[in-house]
Amino acid sequence: MASIKVACVVLMCMVVVGAPIAHATITCGQVVSGLSPCLTYLQSGGAVPVTCCDGVKGLVALAQNTADKQIACNCLKSTAASIQFNAENAESLPAKCGVTLPYKISTSTNSSSSEALM
Repeated sequence: MASIKVACVVLMCMVVVGAPIAHATITCGQVVSGLSPCLTYLQSGGAVPVTCCDGVKGLVALAQNTADKQIACNCLKSTAASIQFNAENAESLPAKCGVTLPYKISTSTNSSSSEALM
């Protein structure tokens, strides 16, 4: 489950497009809850559940400022460390959910970097 969380954090970091700095409104619980339907896909592949893509798109909509993006990124990275997932599945998730990312999904994403928060 941690792997999915890391993948989700990284995904959120890459999916969310730049926003002005503001107070955070998103919680780690929202991030984990929104992306939990993606766990089976991230671990085993196959068809991406509609609920997974709904969660990905919902979190992108929620994380509208730098603070939210950092929370989402750090949450996913910390939870992903405790689960196993297929990196190729994580990389393909954005495209399968109809989301375009400017860079590769990776567990090495720096949640504080400007690239991850754009």
